[in-house]
Amino acid sequence: MKYYRWMLPLIILAATVIPAAAQQRIIVRDNLGLPGLKATCFLLNCSVTANLGAPSNDLFVITSNNPATDLTALLTILIDQPGIVDAEVDQQLSLIEATAGPVPESLLDETPLPYYGAPVWDGYATQPAAVITNVQKAQASFNVSGAGIVAMIDTGVDTQHPALVPVLVPGYNFINNTPNGSETGNLNQSSAAVLDGAGPVYVNQYSVAVLNQSSAAVLDQGAGSDFGHGTMTAGIVHLVAPTAQIMPLKAFSSDGTGYLSNIIRATYYAAENGSAVISMSFSFSAPSEEMVKAIYYANKQGIICVASAGNNGMDQVVYPAGIPGVIGVASTSDYGTRSSFSNYGSDVWVAAPGEGVISTYPYGTYSAGWGTSFSAPLVSGTAALLVQVSPSVDQQSAAAAIAHAVPLSATGMGNGQLDVYQAVQAWVEAQ
Repeated sequence: MKYYRWMLPLIILAATVIPAAAQQRIIVRDNLGLPGLKATCFLLNCSVTANLGAPSNDLFVITSNNPATDLTALLTILIDQPGIVDAEVDQQLSLIEATAGPVPESLLDETPLPYYGAPVWDGYATQPAAVITNVQKAQASFNVSGAGIVAMIDTGVDTQHPALVPVLVPGYNFINNTPNGSETGNLNQSSAAVLDGAGPVYVNQYSVAVLNQSSAAVLDQGAGSDFGHGTMTAGIVHLVAPTAQIMPLKAFSSDGTGYLSNIIRATYYAAENGSAVISMSFSFSAPSEEMVKAIYYANKQGIICVASAGNNGMDQVVYPAGIPGVIGVASTSDYGTRSSFSNYGSDVWVAAPGEGVISTYPYGTYSAGWGTSFSAPLVSGTAALLVQVSPSVDQQSAAAAIAHAVPLSATGMGNGQLDVYQAVQAWVEAQ
């Protein structure tokens, strides 16, 4: 029997900047390389803590050795040092949520269904978001199911989820510098609890998840308030492009925090490790010159970049969606209206369903999420279908194909609501 309980918050949908007082890290580009930067840090009482993987091997994170350091002053001093090209605060980001609605009926449909070689729930494969965007029509009409690697910069992925196992490729955990990118690998087992017979349950006010009696493990609120988000965004890509490969790049911890430097690092990692698409279900409000450079580099490698437009319900430019070379994605309801929480405006290229979207969830289960975080991977999956039609697709041609969308009456929603069939058809006809 199913029942409902209030549980700790698990799902993340966007990001904001934590106050500067918590930040003691700076992203620095130094054309003298590591030796030059170490010499500078010796003089300024700082330490080089990470190489961010830029192909030029000149991009690093430094940390002040004095907790009371005024970072604005340190930035001013750094810029005047020999070899320093630029420097910016390493923003600490925190993921924020949209408010969940009623439990979607699709989440209650646990009927097993074979989906491109893996078992899934029928409620996941045939959910409204897939029907509205013509996912299965596109797959059947053009005989496409996705190709290439989609890099997911997120909280990691449950690498043992039955639906995802066949398509996962090795990723990386930038939080603790280890291979894999597993979302469950760093669980604090002393605080994990197995819930008997729970599901679906509201997860605070932000999301709904199905937790099964044998394997539903969750963290306490303080340690894992955003656990599960990466598995969900990966599952949405898989829904649209079930034979595309997924590379989990863990740049956010399970508590929803992350540094901009790890996002930049993950972007370069994706570009250097064969990704065709980079999917980014987060946003932040302060611009970053180094994030712009990382996106530009990825685009030059032919990579299609997709990001969520944010959940403040405002005409607001956020990043990376607002960076040239990124497809910014807003959220719509199942009725083709702008979601009340969705940002809109100049950085939105297209919109996609983002309310009660069903996806995979850690420990082999499923959940529903609300927010532009769950709209963006529908577009990322569409990009992977375009890659299968022709691997020559790049950011510009992918954006042009995806622009063949369903017009919306709401302003600031770009080219309209995603239509996967029209997008693939446009790219097929362009060949």
